[in-house]
Parts: sequence; C-alpha cells; structure tokens
Amino acid sequence: MLNLDQIDKVIKLSLSEDMPFGDITTENIVSEKSVSKARFIAKASGIVCGMPVVLRTFYLLDTEVSIEVLCPDGTKVNKGDVIATIEGPTVAILEGERTALNLLQRLSGVATATNELVEIIKDTKTSVVDTRKTTPGLRYLEKYAVRVGGGQNHRFSLSDGVLIKDNHIVAAGGIKQAVSMVRGNIPHTIKIEVETESLDMVKEAIEAKADIIMLDNMTNEMMQEAVKFINGRALVEASGDMNKDRILGVAQTGVDIISVGKLTHSVKAMDISLKFYA
Repeated sequence: MLNLDQIDKVIKLSLSEDMPFGDITTENIVSEKSVSKARFIAKASGIVCGMPVVLRTFYLLDTEVSIEVLCPDGTKVNKGDVIATIEGPTVAILEGERTALNLLQRLSGVATATNELVEIIKDTKTSVVDTRKTTPGLRYLEKYAVRVGGGQNHRFSLSDGVLIKDNHIVAAGGIKQAVSMVRGNIPHTIKIEVETESLDMVKEAIEAKADIIMLDNMTNEMMQEAVKFINGRALVEASGDMNKDRILGVAQTGVDIISVGKLTHSVKAMDISLKFYA
C-alpha cells in the first residue's frame, strides 16, 4: 500500500507547479456548478500503474469527484482500453488532468518497461531490480512502479545499504580497506555490496567477505567465470548497459540479480488520454 504522506507531497508540488496562481483558462470558461464525465483511455498497450495517485490527485482538488477504476495497477491493457471513468465538478477535473496524466503515464511506462524485462528472463532464477537513477522527487513512486511491473527494488537511498563503488575504493586505498572500514561502523544487520570491474577485484571482494558482489560492465563470459569463482559465497549482481537484447544472456550466466538503470532514468511514458463524453 502506498504511503499517502509520500504521494501527497509529490501531487501537491505538481499541482502548485502546474497552476501557481490558478487555472486562468478554466476559471474564465467553466461554471463552478458544471459537472462532467470523462474516460482515461490507453493509447498504447502496457501495464497500468498509478491509479491510487490519480485518485488522490482529484480527491485533493475536490472530494466530490468520483472515479471508477476499471483497470487497477498491474493490469495489462491494449490500445483503446478504458482504464477508468471520472465524474464530478468540471473545474476540478480540468485542473487535475495534467498532473494525474503525467504521473499515470510515467509510472505506467516504468511498470511496462520492467515487465518486458521480467518476462524475458522469467524462466531463470534471476531477478530484475532498479537503481537510484530515478527522477528527482519521484523515487518512491517509480520504485513502486517497478514492483507493479514484476521487478524488485535495490536500495532506496544512500542510508539503506552499503554499496562500495569505484570512487570509494580509490578513496579507501582498495576493496579490503573499504570493506574493513565500513564494517567496523555499521550494524551487523546491514549487508555490504562491492562493485567490481575485473576478476581480480572479484577475488579481493570475496577475500574481504563482501555479502553482495556487483559485476559492472563485464562481458557475459567474464560474468560466467566470476559466478563460478564466487560459487555461492556472495549474492551476485550484474549491472551495466542492460537491455532487452542482452538481458537473457546475462541471466543465463547464473547471476542472482540484474540491476537496470534504464527502468527509471530514460523510460518512455505510456500514452494515456483523458476524454470528456456526454
């Protein structure tokens, strides 16, 4: 279930950005007593995600708005399908239209892109996860969309887990030094992940007893060799230029996790429209 405090912050900021001093078009055309009906229509196939955000957007504008959700989050839809119907004060519907659609389209795009990758590797043991390469301010919602699409979440923030990357390794003077320093200052309940770019780095991470080893930008052959060497002594994550053409081959190397930044940093929004009807 989504946290209302989290989504309300996003919605209120979006509404304020869209109409900082009101909606001067609607306010000068539409009567406050006017009531309308409209449909949310999919203009492309995909996975619906963000309907709770849509509901909350219009609720915050006017509690008289009524929405019937025909396709809940996670539903696969085709072009032309009606996702939901809305009825209520015309002013509120027009004021909330763009904010609701922007968020619904964005989250549905993330869920759809995630589901495409999940389906490709569904017969392997590997999971698809997101990264922190999210839209500023939308991380909570975009990571929710990844879950709706069938993926899993990597850490939500820098406070959630230890991920020792290339710059940390340079700053510390090596993998063993970095792992040792951080292990002495975190609770035993937090896992330590190390990013590696070569088999020598993988061996060093194993010697340092890292809990998770990221294989970053390696060839499939190198990843397969790394997985064989690690031999279950750590969870193995693959990362770097993951796409539909490559992901199955990567999963077949035996890695446990594939992290995909493209799920959130450059995903195409799903085309959805809101159309009034009599």
